[in-house]
Amino acid sequence: MNNSARLRRHKRVRAKISGTAQRPRLNVFRSNTNIYAQLIDDINGVTLASASSLDEAVKAYGGNKEAAKEVGKLIAQRAADKGITEVVFDRGGYVYHGRVKELAEGAREGGLKF
Repeated sequence: MNNSARLRRHKRVRAKISGTAQRPRLNVFRSNTNIYAQLIDDINGVTLASASSLDEAVKAYGGNKEAAKEVGKLIAQRAADKGITEVVFDRGGYVYHGRVKELAEGAREGGLKF
């Protein structure tokens, strides 16, 4: 699938969801080699926390589904450190399948509600 189709889908999703300081948006970006997650407060335009498969705690897994699950757990732990328990999930125009799904499940296991 090409990136322009993903961006069109992402634009459609973003028209409906927005993050706040109390309930930030959990944004997912998936590259060929890695996966990244950010907690974003759209009202103030700031990133509250981030995690990726490049972090030292996750680096051993590479960019596969296990790494995505660990990134989900890591972003949930960093959110808990900031007192965040509820988020709005933004799949970034990607299909909710594979690595994106694993990241979401990891975040839920880590204690995030969405």
